[in-house]
Amino acid sequence: MVRVGVSDNSRLICAALPPDQSVDQLLNGMHQAMAQGADLVQIALDCVSDSDLTILLRNNPIPVVLVSRPKWEGRVCKSHLQSLLLAKDLGADYIDLELKAASALIKEDKFHQLKSSKIIVSTYLDSFTALLEDPSLLVAEMKSTEADVIKFVWEAANITEVATAFDLLSNSQQVPMIAHCTGERGLISQLLSFKFGGLFAYGSIEGNTVPGLPSVAILRQAYGLKNINKGTQVFGLISKPVSHSKGPLLHNPTFRHAGYNGIYVPMFVDNLKEFFSVYTSPDFAGFSVGIPYKEAVIDFCDEVHPVAQSIGAVNTVVRRRDDGKLVGYNTDCEAAIVAMEDALKSTDGLNGKQFVLVGAGGAGRALAFGAKIRGARVVIFDIDLGRAKSLAAAVSAEALPFDDLLAFRPEKDAILANATPLGMHPHVERRIPVLPETLRDYKLVFDAVYNPRKTRLLKEAEAAGAIVVSGVEMFLRQAAAQFSLFTGNKAPEDFMRGIIMEKF
Repeated sequence: MVRVGVSDNSRLICAALPPDQSVDQLLNGMHQAMAQGADLVQIALDCVSDSDLTILLRNNPIPVVLVSRPKWEGRVCKSHLQSLLLAKDLGADYIDLELKAASALIKEDKFHQLKSSKIIVSTYLDSFTALLEDPSLLVAEMKSTEADVIKFVWEAANITEVATAFDLLSNSQQVPMIAHCTGERGLISQLLSFKFGGLFAYGSIEGNTVPGLPSVAILRQAYGLKNINKGTQVFGLISKPVSHSKGPLLHNPTFRHAGYNGIYVPMFVDNLKEFFSVYTSPDFAGFSVGIPYKEAVIDFCDEVHPVAQSIGAVNTVVRRRDDGKLVGYNTDCEAAIVAMEDALKSTDGLNGKQFVLVGAGGAGRALAFGAKIRGARVVIFDIDLGRAKSLAAAVSAEALPFDDLLAFRPEKDAILANATPLGMHPHVERRIPVLPETLRDYKLVFDAVYNPRKTRLLKEAEAAGAIVVSGVEMFLRQAAAQFSLFTGNKAPEDFMRGIIMEKF
């Protein structure tokens, strides 16, 4: 059998197979992992019998990592040691042992018996604070086992903790290292592992997923993980939540198409101040900004473009190359307005039309200012009437209570624009409270939500005879502008539109 290379200097995508599966399911998982582009698979040794282990390792089509995490009783029991030795004799490529088990085997002078397999010595931390006490001592203790690989794992309570995983990887010498954080806030530890020198990045198999892990196919195809290296520039979406974002599906293929060494990742951020105080490296070169941070992020920019300053909302932050300063921009405004003007196909565009805006947050502010600049008469509804009034004062508009939207009757040929998250995946059945008969009175209905591509609001508006504009159009245009800000190059808009039509 020809195997994928598993040298210490490799960058390997490891498919984690779910525990408690039958031997047939595990064998099928191995074949699926190989077909989907994994370099090796991870199997929980403690969930398979010795007879099943024999079948698996005699028939495996792909290199195997066997992870051993038995209930700890202060020593490695005889039966468990026999399973480890069997795995070694059958040619397991890697055996992953916890530090305490490795230390016990060393004390019993049995550790060397496993050495024909590569040994990963792992520490699974209960919390980030356990690592902070003195990471250098823990690293030294793990290296002293003479393991082939050392590994750190903990659940990230905050994305700022992941920076420590990157520091561990960057400072690792002599012994290859794996360091990653579990949970949605820790996802970037997998996506950026190879940039900082990690040996493995973990994924799951499509159709047989492991919670918290993207699929191997997404790691390879959407993120292009095998192309990532030390010089890769990191861009990401700062948002909360962030799992809905389609940005990685668009930006990463576009970077590769343009020959730009960059990666775009989702960043689940709880606290902007903490985030920007930790991620100060030039490696983190720019950010998209999503809900709920488009207004608050202005306070963390060193400079703000005049358009974004007047709107009071930033959706793009770029770290300037020459001095490292953070500069804020707003690409939402022009993107949304041009999308509506193109759909109207009239010379006067929005000029003179009533523009009914629902939502006065960051996206709403961009729409309000854009519509005002084009000569529209803006009416604003928001669940926070005070916020609506504040925006209305800035654009000489009218502010009305959100509850009045249901009974509101627009003028002839008015425009309706939703700038709230209502209708966003997974809550696709929700929408702003507009009566179906009222939708007939609008000439055009725009929804800033882009996932799904056609929201319930747009479906009902189209059925009522209105021109509809999806948030996908705004997303495409603002993303193209972001690409130019991120890279300094013109965006390949035709390519980006093709990606959106295929993937969204």
